[in-house]
Amino acid sequence: MQPYGLTIDKFLDHAAKWFGDREIVEADAGRVVERFTYAELRARGNRLSGALLALGLECGDRVGTLAWNTRHHLETYYAAMGAGLVCHTLNPRLTPAHLAAMINEAGNRVLAVAADLLPLLREIAPHCPTIEHVVVLDALPPDTQPLGSHPARIWAYEALLAEKGALCVWGVFDENAPAGLCYTSGTTGSPKGVIYTHRSNYLHTLRALQADAMAITSRDVVLIAVPMFHANGWGLPFAGPAAGAKLVLPGRTLDGASLAALIRDEGVTLAVGVQTIWLGLADHLDLAGGTLPSLERVLIGGSSCPEALLRRLEERLACKVQTSWGMTELSPTGTVAPLHALGDSRASGRPPIGLDLKLTDAEGNTLDPQRGILGHLKVKGQSVIDRYHLADDDALDAEGYFDTGDLAMLDAEGNLTICGRAKDLIKSGGEWINPTEIETIVGAHPAVRHVAVIARADAKWGERPVLIVETDKAQDPGTLLGLLRGKVADFWIPGEVAEIAAMPLAASGKIDKRRLRADYAEGRIAANKVA
Repeated sequence: MQPYGLTIDKFLDHAAKWFGDREIVEADAGRVVERFTYAELRARGNRLSGALLALGLECGDRVGTLAWNTRHHLETYYAAMGAGLVCHTLNPRLTPAHLAAMINEAGNRVLAVAADLLPLLREIAPHCPTIEHVVVLDALPPDTQPLGSHPARIWAYEALLAEKGALCVWGVFDENAPAGLCYTSGTTGSPKGVIYTHRSNYLHTLRALQADAMAITSRDVVLIAVPMFHANGWGLPFAGPAAGAKLVLPGRTLDGASLAALIRDEGVTLAVGVQTIWLGLADHLDLAGGTLPSLERVLIGGSSCPEALLRRLEERLACKVQTSWGMTELSPTGTVAPLHALGDSRASGRPPIGLDLKLTDAEGNTLDPQRGILGHLKVKGQSVIDRYHLADDDALDAEGYFDTGDLAMLDAEGNLTICGRAKDLIKSGGEWINPTEIETIVGAHPAVRHVAVIARADAKWGERPVLIVETDKAQDPGTLLGLLRGKVADFWIPGEVAEIAAMPLAASGKIDKRRLRADYAEGRIAANKVA
């Protein structure tokens, strides 16, 4: 058989040839900025590859991006990867110190930056000596100032393309070559780098496209509301072209009004992002009225979604809601609830082909049986991390499985339910309390938008749980705790309840429990003691 390398550029080659006129839309605050086609994306991305090589970059060099979901960011994805460079997506919601550390560790020589993030870059640049060129992806502001004493040359994107752009042969490297670099969010410690190869991303794309997974087809119009800087936008910048789907890039603005306008105007059939985005969309529709007739389904990930919120989204958006679970270390798709099984279970579905799961005890021994029992979740597959960037040792056990750090259960049909992070377990009086079980029960209350349980130190018991909620309207703490009685052991029931205006979210869109713990410890969260 032909040695047909599994390289990412082939997705865009396919889209340009067979779906060349299929539209991609870039928007800002719900208004269309630009419409272009896969054929145009391929042509411009290829010329940008030539420009990057003309700057002196060589195969394997890192191109950092500090940008939103826009046309130029998508072009940079394919320009870098197609030429054998590594696209290092940076999360602008992280601290300047974290970002500088990532840039230095990656050794980025070129940084592509959205114009509105130039102030952030000016904070970072003095600490990043490896940066030689800065490419401003949008129109270069007329008052753009040099980066202080930093010697990097600043390019306007279109000027770079006009001056240095040239045709480039894509894919002339091994399929196991690195293609992307993404760092974990750092909510549980220092961010760690995960390098994706062309082969791993190619196989991840095929896995995501399966009928019992994302099931994207050429008839779909896909709104990518998950940031492209987070785990390659959940792989959608690859899956969309591979299927020939129309893509809608919303820019940085993800409020309910903007998304509602885009979904209606562009006929979006599939919208993908974390649950908080769709909650904002439902809130907008409640206030402004109207429907979204084209929307068939929403795919959510991130934090586990309370039952009441799932029901509300399905009713208000009048579409199916697919739940999923994944991690940066998995490229990131792990499991997806298949369309035909929605409503039967609120689990996160089964793993598509290419990913294997197993449950172990705390010592790493494989549990027998695997179904109907709580265990530590480990994963293995073609798109699962082997070793973190620059780490000395593999991140795998003796059988080649990666420990996710999650506690989970598999039901009789093999559907996965994440039951919390092992590190989040609360030990009270020598007994374990699982916050996720409490969160699931309280989250079923129709007024609860977000719920989290954290531990507080206790002189007698060691640790005790604290219930923290964000609600539509104020709730009696006793009523919320009453939901738990008879469903969990009495010693599990929190003795303190706090209602906060807005639940803090990590850069990945998940509830930031580390910040909740700090806010509680430092008195920024006032909890009511409940007898």
